[in-house]
Amino acid sequence: MSQTILFLASDPDIRRVICKALESEGYYVESAGDVGTAEDWLKRLKPDLLMVRHYTESISGYDAAVFLRNACPGIPVLMVGGLLDDIHLQNREALKDFEVFPKPFSAAELLAKVREVLLKHSLAARSESGAASGSHRIGWA
Repeated sequence: MSQTILFLASDPDIRRVICKALESEGYYVESAGDVGTAEDWLKRLKPDLLMVRHYTESISGYDAAVFLRNACPGIPVLMVGGLLDDIHLQNREALKDFEVFPKPFSAAELLAKVREVLLKHSLAARSESGAASGSHRIGWA
């Protein structure tokens, strides 16, 4: 079963290019041009990753990511795009819970970052479930 990604970006050309790159690697991708549509997809899909373009037309990518993360706690969020450097980023501390991937980047670099985030989240989830079940013991019983 392929992993599912939800991509939020207001620009249809950017959505098309990014989705095509992700789909070429076997990911199932849905995209949304606004937060309301993204929220609907989020509820239906339960995606493995939420990708949000930093800039959207009606709301900042950061605000969109926070809103959508609250609707689906625990989902990994990858913020992509411009204006993610030190000069423009006003919410650097707030973004500490999100993965951040600034432009410029190639398709190969983006795909590597997506794999990295998905693997990191998968390993963290396994670690948490193992700790919760008591399967990680230290010492002798």
